[in-house]
Amino acid sequence: MKLERYDAIIIGGGVNGSAITYNLAKRGKKVILLEKERLASQASSAAAGMIAAQTELDEDGPLFQLARKSRMMFGSLATELKKHSGIDIELINKGMYKVASTLEEEDELKKIIQIQNRLGEDAEWLSGSDLRLKEPALSNDVLGAMYVQMDGQVSAPKLTQAYAKSAAVLGAEIREFVDVYKINDENGVITGVATNEGTFASENVIVSTGAWSKRLLQNSGVEIEVYPVKGECFSVTAHHPIISSPIFSHGCYLVPKQGGRLIVGATVKPYTFNKKVTIDGISTLMEKAKRLVPSIVEAEWEKAWAGIRPQTGDGLPYLGEHPYIRGLFIATGHFRNGILLAPITGELLADFVERRPIDEKFVEAFQIERTLKTIV
Repeated sequence: MKLERYDAIIIGGGVNGSAITYNLAKRGKKVILLEKERLASQASSAAAGMIAAQTELDEDGPLFQLARKSRMMFGSLATELKKHSGIDIELINKGMYKVASTLEEEDELKKIIQIQNRLGEDAEWLSGSDLRLKEPALSNDVLGAMYVQMDGQVSAPKLTQAYAKSAAVLGAEIREFVDVYKINDENGVITGVATNEGTFASENVIVSTGAWSKRLLQNSGVEIEVYPVKGECFSVTAHHPIISSPIFSHGCYLVPKQGGRLIVGATVKPYTFNKKVTIDGISTLMEKAKRLVPSIVEAEWEKAWAGIRPQTGDGLPYLGEHPYIRGLFIATGHFRNGILLAPITGELLADFVERRPIDEKFVEAFQIERTLKTIV
């Protein structure tokens, strides 16, 4: 039986795998996306959907530059994906507050504001009284906040689905419940993948399986420094929105969603794939949330969940081509910035596959070989 060949095979149906599939399909490539479960079944369904380029990343560097570039893409992307898929990714740009509850945190945030202002980004300090004029539910214990007008949010599951369905509309093949066992190569050149549904052939394979990337690549003789970080979250609902914009603090964030829903997250528990929601994790988040927004105690409980995020040894994602295996591309290790970085990740990986010129600072910072080991 003759194998059907593809221009590229994308492994992983999370937000970044779906973004890569969409970008390649948009460029007229014959592509197939393989997901071992359902689309958006792992970190992409657990994420709160913050687009927190300035709130999450404190200082200049390649990751901050990448995040800023990606954030700028969301406005046109929301329109583009809705046109193809009919899905509203629920992009909301009401800004974000990074709050201080101690004088040390206040000093730290004011320094960050100065750095970001020098980089040409809008960020300003709001006193506690000015902040509570905008967000009356915030506790009097909050001394003030860094306000970032450009940071916003989307629905993470809807963004993933919109990418995948838009890719399908443009001709991509989407296959769920296909488990990739091994990435095949001959003399250092990719030939395809072996799966539970047979072999798929291509000269380009992109691994975007989040925290599970390490395991898949190990089966193919490649070792990268990616490890899982569990994050627990919960949500509540109220008839009236408790807050209007996301609140980011040390160890806790609150993200308002449509219909009076509020997401609270997230714990950080490294080196585990255990997705059990613990009393310790949720009670810790509850206490932090109550200190920030006391009236949350009157909200109705909705649900709790956990997601597994991929982190790397140096905190930077892997984005690029394997240096010794031609046609093997890796996009993983985004940690808490998977949603934020999805637009630029999709575009960058499509550029890599097409051998287009790429900004050298991004190639160098996120290159696979910086921590690469080959298994003997």
